[in-house]
Amino acid sequence: MYGTIAQLRIKSGMEEQFFASTQELQEKDPGEVASYVYRMDADPSILYLVAIFESKAAYVANADSPQTNARYQHLRVYLDGEPEWYDGEIVFALT
Repeated sequence: MYGTIAQLRIKSGMEEQFFASTQELQEKDPGEVASYVYRMDADPSILYLVAIFESKAAYVANADSPQTNARYQHLRVYLDGEPEWYDGEIVFALT
């Protein structure tokens, strides 16, 4: 499995709009196993996105797709700065 972890910061006052927009994105992409979004207790404006794919090839295909870019650009307006992305192979999972 392969995936990404991203740190996002939501613009002040945009939380409700951000989460309303994400409700429209409830379908899995091809090769996607799961996605999770965490809101930090210490700073509720910081979110961590975890996206898990069957393989690196599936992840790269998703990352390169115009649909993924369109969704990202739609959500980007609610973010304070660019996300920090950390991609890598999943070497252990307990489900």
